Amino acid sequence: MEHFRLIFLSSFLYVILLVGVFASEDVSWETYWQSALPKTPIPQAVQELLHPENWPGTEGKSTYTGISKDALNINTIQSGSAFTTAGPESYAKAATGKIPVEQGVTTFFFEKDLHLGKKMTLHFPKTTNNAKLLPLRVAKSLPFSSSKLPEILNRFLLKPESAEAEIVKQTIEECEEPSIEGEDKYCATSLESLVDFSVSKLGKYAEVFSTKVDVENKQEYRIAKRVEKIGERSVVCHKQKYVYAVFYCHEIRSTRAYKVSLVGADGTKAEAVAVCHSDTRKWNIKLLAFQLLKIKPGTVPVCHFLPSGNLLWVPN
Repeated sequence: MEHFRLIFLSSFLYVILLVGVFASEDVSWETYWQSALPKTPIPQAVQELLHPENWPGTEGKSTYTGISKDALNINTIQSGSAFTTAGPESYAKAATGKIPVEQGVTTFFFEKDLHLGKKMTLHFPKTTNNAKLLPLRVAKSLPFSSSKLPEILNRFLLKPESAEAEIVKQTIEECEEPSIEGEDKYCATSLESLVDFSVSKLGKYAEVFSTKVDVENKQEYRIAKRVEKIGERSVVCHKQKYVYAVFYCHEIRSTRAYKVSLVGADGTKAEAVAVCHSDTRKWNIKLLAFQLLKIKPGTVPVCHFLPSGNLLWVPN
């Protein structure tokens, strides 16, 4: 899938971020995580979202030297065996074909399919979105609102008519869309806000899961072990397309989450996270899930795997 060009910060923004963004009360990301989630190890999926130089050290001294160029790379999120974005407006896009669904891949399935020996054609492409999480004080200094779109585009040197500008606009608008019934949502623009939203919904004793795969080949997979239910309450955070890491997090009631061990035809192993929605009565009948599964809203649970780069939080 085509990569967009690297976007460089304007000199104005660069100076703003370099001067005085950290105060003495700032703590390292390890310290913050441990204080918020004392019994939860920091998962690799979260560590990969951090640039150590963007954070103060364990002694409270910042070595921050500006957002790295990697964090400014806007890439498309690859389609695969799960939702490519989140939120009610994305469901509508999927129903009308505006979100691509890979041909021959199991996008949605039934909960009864989660059993030992079940085979599915799946594709778990590694995310090409390398944007990193910012510290809260930095994220708060950056506008994130459709009403501030001209200022945002100017700060990141984006032309209003460019493809990158359209992506920024879409991401902000999706974050501002109202929640669907039974959903609590929030767009996290920093590590602290990502953790705080999940803790507010699940408490301080939570566990974080993400889909892991050895090789990203599209192929037939077989469920190799007994499927493990990991929660009936969860918060799912979908990484969005933006110039720094933004997560669309939502708690949707009436869901069940599973950890699924898969083995591909070529021996590739994957540890996938599956989410099943047991109450779809309020979902739009035109949604792609109903078309593919040939069912009606509110009849049986609808399940899908989470793509790489997404986070599932459950009570521990």
